[in-house]
Amino acid sequence: MPIDSFIHGLAPWAPPWAVGLVLIALALVAAIGLHGLLVRAVRRGLRRRSDFTRSLVVRTRGPGRLALMLLAASWAIRVSPVSGREAAFIQHSLLVAFIVLVGWVALTALDIGSALYMKRFRVDVADNLIARKHFTQVRILRQASAILVIVLTCAFALMTVPGVRQVGVSLLAAGGAAGIIVGFALQPLLANIMAGVQIALTQPIRIDDALIVEGEWGVVEEITSAYVVIRIWDKRRLVVPLKYFLEKPFQNWTRTTADLIGVVLLYLDYSTPLEPLRRKLQEIVEASPLWDRETVVLQVTDARERTMEVRCLVGARNAGDAFDLRCAVREGLIAFLNDRYPHALPRDRLEVYPAETPEHERRALQ
Repeated sequence: MPIDSFIHGLAPWAPPWAVGLVLIALALVAAIGLHGLLVRAVRRGLRRRSDFTRSLVVRTRGPGRLALMLLAASWAIRVSPVSGREAAFIQHSLLVAFIVLVGWVALTALDIGSALYMKRFRVDVADNLIARKHFTQVRILRQASAILVIVLTCAFALMTVPGVRQVGVSLLAAGGAAGIIVGFALQPLLANIMAGVQIALTQPIRIDDALIVEGEWGVVEEITSAYVVIRIWDKRRLVVPLKYFLEKPFQNWTRTTADLIGVVLLYLDYSTPLEPLRRKLQEIVEASPLWDRETVVLQVTDARERTMEVRCLVGARNAGDAFDLRCAVREGLIAFLNDRYPHALPRDRLEVYPAETPEHERRALQ
């Protein structure tokens, strides 16, 4: 005897919809109880499993319970004495919900995998180049994969609806008129996604890189699937599309290493003694904790009409330290020159001689 006939024979006086509701309620209760038993059994078997498996089981308890409830409700609808049209509508709704649950689990697995992978690296240390490289790659690829999972989930859900099945097929196969329309509509988004994948693989920028973009100095704060957020030194935020870093030039101060050489330029009189200035520069950088204990150079790099250009090079561990060290060197050298050699600072000269001074004496005074 078919199970629906058996159920209807138990309560012939009840309307079909009431029997269907009772069956769904009983199926949901059984599903919740079965889920509890499965969770206990899985926990016992996961003591020696990997962190990924344990985290995935813990994070997907809710979706797993919902999946069992959907399967139980689908079975209850199939065996209940509900009309074909109503049963088909409910079955289709449950199928769409199940597809969404599968996408939810896939996104959760992506989050867990990326988080566990990044636990192997530390970004809060001085030499964090490798950590920032992996962090940027994982973040961009995770966002691109999440968008792909969402698109596939929507495509499979749409394919279950006869009226819009072609749209779902077009999302999957990128074919047909609907696929072309969707492709044109999503062209900026897809272009940025591809740019994000290229940035993740080639690494022109990374999280916490010091950049000069559009004449502004800042640090890469966030990289999304569509844009990059740069924290400028005055706490403003510069938002730049991902494609910018593949199409236009920019400066990356921390591309290979975080250490930098800061430059301080002074324009001094030709009578300035250089050796005392070199000793003072050495004294300033040695007293500063910002110096990297490697680079300190003072050279005359240009001779102009009125002054000579003196260039000081000092090394620092990162861009922030280099900026502060340059300011300290500039302030210290200017104070030193004002105190010891005030004539070294550039000024306009006006020499006045008495009118009766002979020409040869004027030349001697000069």
